[in-house]
Amino acid sequence: MTVHQISVFVENKSGTLLRVLDLFKEAGIQLIASTISDTVEYGIYRIICSEPSRALEVLKQGGISASVSEVFAITLDNRPGRAADAVRVLAEEGIGISYLYSFLLAGKGILVFRTDDAGRTKEVIRAKGLASVDDDALVALV
Repeated sequence: MTVHQISVFVENKSGTLLRVLDLFKEAGIQLIASTISDTVEYGIYRIICSEPSRALEVLKQGGISASVSEVFAITLDNRPGRAADAVRVLAEEGIGISYLYSFLLAGKGILVFRTDDAGRTKEVIRAKGLASVDDDALVALV
């Protein structure tokens, strides 16, 4: 139902993102999805990858500050409006979404998100029959 996401704080200067990507390249870690949200001085680089535990260790050994957290991931049919339908289910249950990003993988839409109430979100995903995925299922789609 959840996947492990790596969050890396990167300075907004040339070369810092490249350092992270080079470490993953050297370690043979496959990026599945990533997104950067930025402020004036730094960005938060959020990463879903093939081996999150090893990725975290590689980053730390490389002197890069990173953390791992669990986020929700659900699959959607690759048709217009499916993301809206999924978000509506959560909104109607009073669940707020802190952030969200999406991508296509193996013909399916994948929605990755964090909410303001993880316990309630798990209940709603189960009760409403949303198709959640975990790390292993996500990597199997790659």
